[in-house]
Amino acid sequence: MKAIRNAFWASTALCAATAVSATELEVTHWWTSGGEAAAVAEIAKAFDATGHTWVDGAIAGSGNTARPIMISRITGGDPMAATQFNHGRQAEELVEAGLMRDLTDIAKAQGWTEVVNPPSLLDSCTVDGKIYCAPINIHSWQWLWLSDKAYTEAGLEVPTNWDEFVAAAPALVEAGKVPLAMGQQGWQQKGAFDVLMIALLPNDIYLKVNRDKDAEVAAGPEVAKIFEAISIARDLSKDSNVQDWNQATNMVITGQAGGQIMGDWAQGEFAVAGLTAGEDYHCLPGLGSKEILTTGGDAFYFPVLKDEEESAAQAELAALMLEPAVQVAFNLKKGSLPVRGDVDLEAANDCMNKGLKILSGGDSLPDINQLISSDTRTQLEDLLVEFFADTSITPQEAQERFADIIADAD
Repeated sequence: MKAIRNAFWASTALCAATAVSATELEVTHWWTSGGEAAAVAEIAKAFDATGHTWVDGAIAGSGNTARPIMISRITGGDPMAATQFNHGRQAEELVEAGLMRDLTDIAKAQGWTEVVNPPSLLDSCTVDGKIYCAPINIHSWQWLWLSDKAYTEAGLEVPTNWDEFVAAAPALVEAGKVPLAMGQQGWQQKGAFDVLMIALLPNDIYLKVNRDKDAEVAAGPEVAKIFEAISIARDLSKDSNVQDWNQATNMVITGQAGGQIMGDWAQGEFAVAGLTAGEDYHCLPGLGSKEILTTGGDAFYFPVLKDEEESAAQAELAALMLEPAVQVAFNLKKGSLPVRGDVDLEAANDCMNKGLKILSGGDSLPDINQLISSDTRTQLEDLLVEFFADTSITPQEAQERFADIIADAD
């Protein structure tokens, strides 16, 4: 890894020496938690080393808060130089409107098709055969994070699967702990729902519902099991009175909660808190029931700019994001996996190594954002918000509404 870093810094120094002029580029994203900020700072540092300047445009809140602001600026004629979206369909209308820069020439020069793994990440960037985004990482939702402190103080062994987690909940409550930490936001609740579906059912059910939009399967007995499971999750998290995901993660870090269903970006918060994977906290991919990952994550899109110097600097930034050293530095801080299959992650912790092993075995599914539109996702998140807030809504009633949304999904 040292050799990779040395080669990278040599190349960035060369770019700085040969650049026509230093250029400021505003980059928007929603990475504002401690771990996220530390990770994005690695990209900013690398870009600044080229002689250009990264102007940080962080937008507080989740992607659901940030994306409308980003889209409004781009469509309103005030584009930033680069902006974060998740892998999938979130920027497809902007691409179709001709507002996003074609990166195909950069991708070919850098050999992205040869190093990006899995290939579906580039597929999500591709419209009509052209590549419009630079994938930066692989995030998976398929994790249950567990607090050793909480279980030790409750006199319990750390669970090894979802059934054990549920069974341990009464003893946690007796010890004054919240069994399941969960922020009161739709994207978190919908994320937990999808994790349960993938972990507890055959893979084809997830694909039939979300990829094929099969309303009959969505209304069927297999999915009914997941609505019963998410009803249990609703009960286990009823005293989790926080909003943001990182606040819920902090409940696990401090031992206030037994666990949290959250993507691997939670690792960044554990790292900032100085906790060690496998000792201070444990992680169960696929809830310990099935070793599988969804290959979601983040990509950067580059709005079309009129200024030639800014456009040239955009190209440098896009190429830099997939440089081996940047991939390593960013993802070690972020808790995610690199999109390059050829980098050395010798410093990976216990949980990251679990993810790398699963990914190398090909046990992955496309992320939900790669399968459904933003409109459908919003409808489903609204349903889960209401379900968690109103315990009078039965699992059966929620499933009926879920199937209706899937029937009209695009």
